[in-house]
Amino acid sequence: MNKPDWIGAEIDEARLRIWAMAGPTPVHAAETTLGGATPAATASTLGQAVIEALGTRLPGDRTLPVVACGLAPARGAAGFRPVPCTPLGDTLRPAPLRDLRLSLHLVPGLSQAQPTDAMLGAETRIAGFLARNPGWDGVLCLPGAQSRWVHLSAGEVVSFQTFLTGALTALLEGHSILRDSVSGWEDAAFVDGVRAGMERPERLAARLFTLHAEALIQGQPPAGGRARLSGLLIGAELAAAKPYWLGQRVAVLGAPSLAEQYARALADLAVPTSTCDDTEMTLAGLARARALIAPGPAPGTAH
Repeated sequence: MNKPDWIGAEIDEARLRIWAMAGPTPVHAAETTLGGATPAATASTLGQAVIEALGTRLPGDRTLPVVACGLAPARGAAGFRPVPCTPLGDTLRPAPLRDLRLSLHLVPGLSQAQPTDAMLGAETRIAGFLARNPGWDGVLCLPGAQSRWVHLSAGEVVSFQTFLTGALTALLEGHSILRDSVSGWEDAAFVDGVRAGMERPERLAARLFTLHAEALIQGQPPAGGRARLSGLLIGAELAAAKPYWLGQRVAVLGAPSLAEQYARALADLAVPTSTCDDTEMTLAGLARARALIAPGPAPGTAH
């Protein structure tokens, strides 16, 4: 097995994904949690999580650079780059760690003034996509707990819009009156939900309650209830994001199952769409960020 020469890390909400890398190739992967939402994570907790996840895989005779995306800055806007700009820029933010086996370098997030918006971590997936698709102009859709629509042109992020569609879906499925009313998946129910959500997004809250009412009256959850819930919320998102996808080609970067949902919804609108795996794009983006770091000293040497 190849020995790692750097470490890539991605914070997504409370989830931390870690890859021990040999050049552009992952030789070991681990996933853990940071015990809270992204703003609660610090450079110290991130460094400790990397040490606990990799353990003996860390060499004792040299310093491994850790390239991390998704960590919220301690000083607000100072850790963001305003759009329009390239996804990565020219430098990373160094962050001090007590353990001399690691040197931490943070990918800055992106910010937008009007409407006010921010991204942390997504910029690295975007950089990975552009590294794999040089010269690509169009729109990216990055679904997840937070879904983003991003306009790319000439290698720059021109504008973006973030939606809480994924987070709302999880809240409604697990912590609302709908929790016992949504189960099962039917593609037809999903497409119907998307169309209903797009057609009258102002009736979204009422249509969501209908799922519960149908379960009460029929005595069991409606067939494909979970699919219809997802479709309604994605449909409302598509209605609001129409300026991004109308007349554009769209690449969807996300976990395969969720990316396919968005691709299915866009196909119903006759939008040319392709899908990409978010992990692959994240690794490509972290590798691009790694190239911005100069070689560092061995542990215990003077800085």
